[in-house]
Amino acid sequence: MPLADADPPGRRSSPDAGSASPPDEASLARPRPGSGSGGHARAPSNERSPLLSPRPSQDDSTVVGFDRPSLEGAPHDDDGQETKSMLYLVLLTISIGGLQIAWCVELSNGTPYLLSLGLSKSLMALVWIAGPLSGTLVQPYVGIRSDNCRIPWGKRKPFMLGGAAATMVSLLALAWAREISRGFLGVFGAAPESEGVRTSTIVVAVVFVYVLDFSINTVQAAIRAFIVDCAPTHQQESANAWAGRITGVGNILGYLAGYVDLPRIMPFFGRTQFQVLCVIASIALGSTVLVSCLFVPERDPRLEGAAPASRGGVLAFFRQVFSSIRRLPPQIRAVCAVQFFAWIGWFPFLFYITTYIGQLYVNPIFAAKPDMPPEEVDVVWEKATRVGTLALLVFAFTSFAANILLPLFIAPSFADPGAGTRTAHSTPLLDRLIVPGLTLRRTWMLSLILYALTIFATLFVRTPSAGIVLVGVVGVSWAVTLWAPFALISAEISKRDALRRRARTAGAVDDGLEDQAGIVLGLHNVAIAAPQIIATLGSSVLFRLLQRPRGTPGDDSVGWVLRVGALASLAAAFVATRVREADAVDGDGDGGPSKAGGDVERGRSRSAEAVGLMRGIGA
Repeated sequence: MPLADADPPGRRSSPDAGSASPPDEASLARPRPGSGSGGHARAPSNERSPLLSPRPSQDDSTVVGFDRPSLEGAPHDDDGQETKSMLYLVLLTISIGGLQIAWCVELSNGTPYLLSLGLSKSLMALVWIAGPLSGTLVQPYVGIRSDNCRIPWGKRKPFMLGGAAATMVSLLALAWAREISRGFLGVFGAAPESEGVRTSTIVVAVVFVYVLDFSINTVQAAIRAFIVDCAPTHQQESANAWAGRITGVGNILGYLAGYVDLPRIMPFFGRTQFQVLCVIASIALGSTVLVSCLFVPERDPRLEGAAPASRGGVLAFFRQVFSSIRRLPPQIRAVCAVQFFAWIGWFPFLFYITTYIGQLYVNPIFAAKPDMPPEEVDVVWEKATRVGTLALLVFAFTSFAANILLPLFIAPSFADPGAGTRTAHSTPLLDRLIVPGLTLRRTWMLSLILYALTIFATLFVRTPSAGIVLVGVVGVSWAVTLWAPFALISAEISKRDALRRRARTAGAVDDGLEDQAGIVLGLHNVAIAAPQIIATLGSSVLFRLLQRPRGTPGDDSVGWVLRVGALASLAAAFVATRVREADAVDGDGDGGPSKAGGDVERGRSRSAEAVGLMRGIGA
């Protein structure tokens, strides 16, 4: 059931609320007594949702309870800038935690699983091109389609639910690829261990890797746009910080599950570690997406008017994408440029760090017993994979801790437009934690430098314990990567979206479809995914030149792939100097910072959220 604003006492719903025609947005935005200046409505205290943070002047007795709005009814009648509570932000972003668990399964166990099926490392790199390829093509397409969606219950939810269902099916099919191949070919008399069955198993697995990556990118594009649409401008950084925290929880749960001997604990979910992990990931993704869709309502997209006439065809799609790229705001274009170089470095780490740590573990074993039979090699590598997953578990804990602590030291870029006084939860101690001059942009730049230096330090690592320490340090950089670029872009999108809605109520013609969350975040993901194609092809070349046969000690091919990627991270840190600070971006009065007193109010807003987080209650 969505958590929405109930009708206030004395106000009756329109008799046409359930009709097919959308409500009149101009009438919803008409100022009411006490709405304040500026010409846009501010909901009275008795109309506020229980998920909105109460202001100091609000009497708690005026907060109404939950109400289920009709799917065809009128949406919220505020301008989308009301401050939301911590509970709202958690429910808004919880689906990204389930998605991250699915990612963890693929990232930490996908490579060892495919290697166990008989795929070589050089071909492995070409298989993993599925991720960046799908991100480059799918996310802009989903963004455009969801921007133009006019289903009454939301623009993003159909894609969230459809993508989640496809991800669950492809995860399970990938985990049972061997059984699928043996069962199908066994009908025609093929022996389970024959070369034909082995080859068909690899083909089936590769096909479902591609289906999985296309499905994950669908749900990811929808979730990210959903967060931008449903959080107000001044809380975009907080919403994305919560997305980072919940992603950290998903990392911890996913990697912890990978480290435990799951078939012994949950044999009813599958016979192998990978099978049980895929079942757990499917349950986590499906349940979290369902929670977000049920409890967080979207604006009725019919208020935006009819969708633009669809011009089908591949050429029309690419024409719209290139048109949108040309019209990207400068701030978003600068963030995308940083992401392009940063993800050349991140891709090898995310996909191969488990193999790197595992190689450190097996080196002394293979050196002591160079003629080990293939069956024993598989057993040793299964243990090595768990050690690599332990490194990712440490990485997840570090990332989660950084997601909790770093926002305390960085002033938000946008202040709450309604928080004119110190809030009840604010404390002077937390206000003083904010480091002067430490902006979100500078934190991002420093995190990229830290990542590069940590990866270069692998030149001196010889034991898995030392490797795990370095992986843990990288978790700090990963926490910022999950937060900073999305917060910078989301705030810009939300600000422009609020201006567009106000202009529409004033009768202005809107031709700024290229600024909508779906397409902009899709293009941002192109800046993330396209460089991964470069990294994938480069990794394939390096593996071809440097890899040694399986079971041979001293294979440092993965280490060199990581170090070459770290060079790109240094380039990203340099490009990050072109990203403007929030105070330098042209403001519009919509939750934007002011030079006078802006840092104070932003610090109070952040410290209030931090106190609520520590107390475990909504603001």
